[in-house]
Amino acid sequence: MNPVQIARGIEKTATALVSELRLMTREIEDREIADVAAVSAGNDYSVGSMISDALKRVGKKGFVRIENGRCTENHLQIVEGMQFDRGYLSPYFVTDRTNMSVEFNNSRILLVDKKITNVREMFKILDGAVKEKYPLLIIAEDIEQEALAPIIRNKLKGVLKVAAIKAPAFGQRKSDYLDDIAVLTGGKVVRDEMGLTLEKVGKEVLGCAAKVVVTKDSTLVVTDRSTQNAVEKRVVQLRSLAENSDEKFKKKILNERIARLSGGIAIIQVGAQTVIELKDKKLRIEDALNATKAAIEEGVVVGGGCSLLRLSMKVDSIKESLDNEEQKIGADIFKQALSYPSKLIAKNAGVNGNFVVEKVSTSIYKVLSSNDMTYGYNAAKNCFEDLMAAGILDPSKVVRCCIEHAASVAKVFLTADVVVVDSRDIKPPHIPRLVPSSKIMPTSGDCSLQLLKYFLSRIQCPSCFILLLIMIPGFAR
Repeated sequence: MNPVQIARGIEKTATALVSELRLMTREIEDREIADVAAVSAGNDYSVGSMISDALKRVGKKGFVRIENGRCTENHLQIVEGMQFDRGYLSPYFVTDRTNMSVEFNNSRILLVDKKITNVREMFKILDGAVKEKYPLLIIAEDIEQEALAPIIRNKLKGVLKVAAIKAPAFGQRKSDYLDDIAVLTGGKVVRDEMGLTLEKVGKEVLGCAAKVVVTKDSTLVVTDRSTQNAVEKRVVQLRSLAENSDEKFKKKILNERIARLSGGIAIIQVGAQTVIELKDKKLRIEDALNATKAAIEEGVVVGGGCSLLRLSMKVDSIKESLDNEEQKIGADIFKQALSYPSKLIAKNAGVNGNFVVEKVSTSIYKVLSSNDMTYGYNAAKNCFEDLMAAGILDPSKVVRCCIEHAASVAKVFLTADVVVVDSRDIKPPHIPRLVPSSKIMPTSGDCSLQLLKYFLSRIQCPSCFILLLIMIPGFAR
C-alpha cells in the first residue's frame, strides 16, 4: 500500500468535491443572514438578529467591530467612521500587546499627501503633541526609515503617543482617500501644491477622532459626529458626480467613496456577568460574524451535515477518474469521513447517528436527480425536515475550507516519517497490524498510516466539519 498514492487520491477527491460544492451553493438572501449567524453562535437568535441588523445598517461589506461592553446585555451601536486596509508601519507602535493593536482615544490625525523623508519636517506637529499630550496618528504616502526611527524612539521612551501608517490606495485614488478622511475628521490634507508645507503647518490642519484602532493589517477611525454636515455635503457632491459620469470605472470609484463616507461602523458591545462568560460570548459572536461574512462572500449550502452527505454520493463517480486502486482507497476514506459530521450532530442530540445518516442518505438517493436535496435532521427540534426552509444553513466557504484543510492535513500525516506530539499524559495505544507481516514490508508509509489513525482520533475540535479526518480508520479495509 503506497501512502503517496493514497494521499494523491485524497487530494484529487477533495478537488472534485469542491467543484461539486460550488454547484450546490447559492447566494444568501437578506432574510437568511440572521439564520447563518444564529447557527454559528450556537442557535442564539438574539446574536443572529443583532449581526443581521448591524450589516443592514452599515452594508453587507461594512465594518463591524466587537468590543467588551460595560453591562450584562449585548448592545449594538452605529457610529460615524471609516475602516481601511492599512496597518502600522512598525510593531513598536503597539499599545495593546494582547491584541497587537494601537488604540487611541481622542486622537489627532495628520494627513500628508507626500513621502516624509526627514523627521524635522514634522517638528512643529510633534512638538505640539508632546506639549498638549494628545495621541497622534500620522497618515502619509510613505515615511522613510530615517524619519520613522526618531518617532519610534520617542514613542518607546514615553515622550510621544504616536502611530504611523501608509495612506490607503495609490495615485489619484490615494489623494481622494485622504480627502475623504479629512472631511470625516475635520482636518486638512498637507499638499505642497495647495500651499501647505509640512514644516510650517501646526495643529490647525489636524483632524480629530473619538477613537483610533490600528492593527498590522487595518485601521479604524471613529468620529464623534461633529463633522456630519460636512460629510453629508460631500456625499451629495459625490452622488452628483456619479450620476453625471459616463465612465463605468469612474462611477464605481465614486460609489465606493460614497459607501465609505455614509456607511458608518457598527460596534457590538458584548455584555456578561463574569470574565469567563464574556470571553465565551465574545468568541461566539466573532464566529457568527465571520461565518456571516463568509456566507456573503461565497454563498450558502444546506447545513446539518446534509451537504457533506450529498457530496459523499458523488465520490463513486469521482473514483472512476482516478488512476489506480490505491488512489481509490483515498477516495473511499473521504467518502466515509463525509458522513461523520451528521453522525456527531445526531450523537450530541442524543440520537443514533447511524440511523440519522441512513434515513437522510435514503432520502437523498430518492431525489438524486433533483436539485432540491435539503431534507435532513434538525437537532434543535429533534425532527427531520427541509433544513433550508428551517434556516439551518452553512457558509459554503466554511465547508470548502474544511474539505481542503482536511485533505491537506491527511496528506502531511500520510507522508511523514515521524510525528512529534506535545503531550504529557497521552500514551500511544497498541495498534494491531493491518495485514500479516509476511505480506508487507515495514515502511515509513505503514507507520504513517497508523500514526494518522491514532492522532486524528484525538481531535476534539468543536467544529464538526474538522472531524472529517476522524474516519481515517478506513485504511483498515
